[in-house]
Amino acid sequence: MYKLVIAEKPSVARAIYPVLGANNKKNGYMEGNGYIVSWCFGHLVGLQLPNGYGGKWAEKWSYDNLPMIPDKWKFIISEGAADQYNILKKLLNDSSVDEVICATDADREGECIFRYVYNLSGSKKPVKRLWVSSLEESAIKEGFAKLKSDREYDNLYNAGFFRAKADWLVGMNGSRLFSIRYRAHLNIGRVQTPTLAMIVQRDNEVKNFVKQKYFTVDLNCSGFIAVSERIDSENEAERLAECCTGKTAEAVEVKREVKTVNPPKLFDLTTLQREANKKYGYTAQQTLDYQQSLYEKKLTTYPRTDSQYITDDMEETALAAAKTASAVLNCDVIGTPDIKRCINNAKVTGHHAIIPTLEIANADLSALPEGELNVLKLIANRLICAVSEPHKYEAVKVTLKCEGKDFSANGRTVISAGWKSAETYIKDNPEDEEKENEAKLPQIAQGQRFDNVKAETSEHFTSPPKPYTEDTLLSAMEHAGQDEYDDESEKKGLGTPATRAGTIEGLVKNGYVERKKKQLSATEKGIKLINVVPDDVKSPKLTADWEMRLQAIEHGKESKDGFMSDISDYVIGMCKKYSSIDNELSFVPNIEPIGKCPKCGNDVKKGKFGFYCTNKCGMNVAKVFGKELTENQLKNLLAGKEISYTANGRKTTVIPKVSSNEYNGKTLYQWETKSVQQPKKG
Repeated sequence: MYKLVIAEKPSVARAIYPVLGANNKKNGYMEGNGYIVSWCFGHLVGLQLPNGYGGKWAEKWSYDNLPMIPDKWKFIISEGAADQYNILKKLLNDSSVDEVICATDADREGECIFRYVYNLSGSKKPVKRLWVSSLEESAIKEGFAKLKSDREYDNLYNAGFFRAKADWLVGMNGSRLFSIRYRAHLNIGRVQTPTLAMIVQRDNEVKNFVKQKYFTVDLNCSGFIAVSERIDSENEAERLAECCTGKTAEAVEVKREVKTVNPPKLFDLTTLQREANKKYGYTAQQTLDYQQSLYEKKLTTYPRTDSQYITDDMEETALAAAKTASAVLNCDVIGTPDIKRCINNAKVTGHHAIIPTLEIANADLSALPEGELNVLKLIANRLICAVSEPHKYEAVKVTLKCEGKDFSANGRTVISAGWKSAETYIKDNPEDEEKENEAKLPQIAQGQRFDNVKAETSEHFTSPPKPYTEDTLLSAMEHAGQDEYDDESEKKGLGTPATRAGTIEGLVKNGYVERKKKQLSATEKGIKLINVVPDDVKSPKLTADWEMRLQAIEHGKESKDGFMSDISDYVIGMCKKYSSIDNELSFVPNIEPIGKCPKCGNDVKKGKFGFYCTNKCGMNVAKVFGKELTENQLKNLLAGKEISYTANGRKTTVIPKVSSNEYNGKTLYQWETKSVQQPKKG
């Protein structure tokens, strides 16, 4: 008898079957030592689209067929996946297989990938679950020694399945509803639309920002500069500068404080994607792809995690990984490694933080693609920083008075560089870097006087908000809806670490968002969509609340039926509320007509497939003797003017007429034309 192991993809299966001794190659699987190891290609099976249900849902879209809420959910085999699905179906029902082991990725999506295939196959064989965060041989062996019943992961599956159903209900119904309402093909998504709304809002803030000028007065105290508070009036600033020039400034207060900056936390997927975007300009999807490849090469741990901590049983492993990373990067841990700072069992649910594995010591890192190597270095460097000593500095703030006005100067002196001397990635934001670059102030005592100071005015402008980058958008998605909850609440936000990259890519692919270098901006189509979609459909908070409920389902704290009932009620209400045509806004581009149709007198415009009559009277703009006319030539014809062109060495003159549709048996246009061909000279 055999145990059937099903991995998420062939590359993961290749890490598993040598460990199990299943080394005999078959068609679509490996076999040996009592094991059969096969694989999916990601989602072999997915939720059926509305057309696949037949009936009214497969007909022309109309309000009468909404809402679409399946009584029984149907599944469909993904395009191009039928052969591998049939192999798995045969194996799942083979009498020689007495146990199935789910070895897909250990998260919601992985559980759904397996169970969709298992359920559709009709198999009733018992299932156990492999749960690993690394594809190292030792981790795989340990995982197979600790297999659990897959029933223990029912809540994980429910969260994934009901997330998919919620996305289907909101997306399919919303897309059809608003496509009908605005007579254009529109895409509505449970997570996609609120994300787009945030981008549109930020773009509006940038566009409508009005910069304001303000001034400061800078006192040169022979060794440092002290600056006044903001002054809105240039005349007032100039008067203050004139008043202070040559006068005495006194240090009325000197504050010195030793501050500690603790090392950064380890990476979860979102913080890794953000850092890679800042450092290298990688998109969220690129970073996920690079990290997934590193995981499959056994060089890093599981990518799709939302935790920045490890568990206490990983203390020795993480310490060894930090020492190995130090050797590989030629970058030492600063001070005595403090692994315990990275440990928090309560904040590790499915997977721990992303760290490098010990395999990096034996791998030929120079053979890695550039993107993978850069991401690996970020991960390794973050581990080194996270276990290094804190950064300490003395911050000094001096307040001076000159002619009754306050001026201040700030400085800092590094006491112990700590983890920052091991840091190789860019600062979290320019403001942090600017603070770190504050000049060291000379020794200043309270009551000290500075004579004959020089005062000058400086002109400044308020700064506009910055357009989203993938870094800042990922942060906004992660923290959406958290304002009303404390830090100990379950993470809310739009989507999950595993799905946010796909959401951004979907917005770009569907033409709602465009990339301009690192910046993400809404297109005209995206702006129009958000302008017409009601607030609840584009509400980040509502979607974040739904995600929080899905997490509660995953942890067995909420009924899946209650969640689906609320989603269904929401969709029913949405379809009822917006089931009418809205003529106030059109998604059809406003194209100027090039003339009037000679057949019916209505406008002729340029469309996707050429020029057409807006009355659809049948007027057709074809080629003239094989020559396709330019827009200007067609404009002249429609205005009753002759046009000429040369083709195949012969000059042709076309003259508009209104008596017949043919000339010498050839249909030139739906209106009448006559051509005069002139022979070549000579």
